Amino acid sequence: MYSISKVGLTLIFIIMTKKELVNAIATDAGLSIKDSGKALNSFVTAFGKAMKKGHRIQLPGLGTFNVTKRSARVVRNPRTGAKLNVPAKKVVKFKAAPALNKGL
Repeated sequence: MYSISKVGLTLIFIIMTKKELVNAIATDAGLSIKDSGKALNSFVTAFGKAMKKGHRIQLPGLGTFNVTKRSARVVRNPRTGAKLNVPAKKVVKFKAAPALNKGL
């Protein structure tokens, strides 16, 4: 857990590690930790390959991931005022499913 205090507001970030996720999968699915780790690694590999190909991934109850193009733009360094060119690139965007939003 990480907390950041700034201007009277405290933000708390709870981060789930890969090990904790593997343990949660093993407990929920009744698998061994080794098998759960293999399953998670396979999912991450397949997910990454699909994103690189530009595919849209929809996981019911979780949300939709899709690849979009971000155009090139000129930004300004706030410290120096210098203009910088940021090249165009592809980014992954996530839209949460209604079921996920209701549960938050």
